Amino acid sequence: MTPAVASSLVDRARALAADGRRRLLGIAGAPGAGKSTLAGQIVDALDGLAALVPMDGFHLAQSELDRLGRTARKGAPDTFDAAGYTALLTRLRTPREPAVYAPAFDREIEEPVAGSIRVAADVPLVVTEGNYLLHDEGEWAAVRPLLDEVWFVDLDDAVRVPRLIRRHMRFGKERSHAERWVRDSDEPNARLVSRGRARADLVVRPG
Repeated sequence: MTPAVASSLVDRARALAADGRRRLLGIAGAPGAGKSTLAGQIVDALDGLAALVPMDGFHLAQSELDRLGRTARKGAPDTFDAAGYTALLTRLRTPREPAVYAPAFDREIEEPVAGSIRVAADVPLVVTEGNYLLHDEGEWAAVRPLLDEVWFVDLDDAVRVPRLIRRHMRFGKERSHAERWVRDSDEPNARLVSRGRARADLVVRPG
């Protein structure tokens, strides 16, 4: 993401936060596209006007994935609590409490951690990022109507896939395991995520 692009995106997000009502901005994209990085940059640049609530906090726990036999496809749509995520977005849209607490995902332990993120009622913009914000099947179809705007981060696969392999290695996977995981799990998810690109309000091409 170039400085000029970053500035225009910050301005666009700032405009969402400017009318005094709670707004929700979604940032979607395939695994490794840079959603978390962009979302963090936006929230940091808005300096107190925005809070970040990642979708990844709604990963099912490892014990539940084991029970369901879905460990090898962790990250697929059915390995998240989509209804729980939708319920949280509904609470965030119309703040009636002093604060709402959201879960986060800890990559060191590969598990969601409840109550990790505090969103105060007076924060005008909530930025949420994740793979399936534009997915239109099952319970995921309820997510898009709750978001005021959704951006799709579209990074070239030649950059995204090696970056994703490196990320898995950084969190403890051997290279062969990381490459196999990307091929067999992340990339099928990426193909599914890409189907939502046309439903985005803005497509962001990093760099």
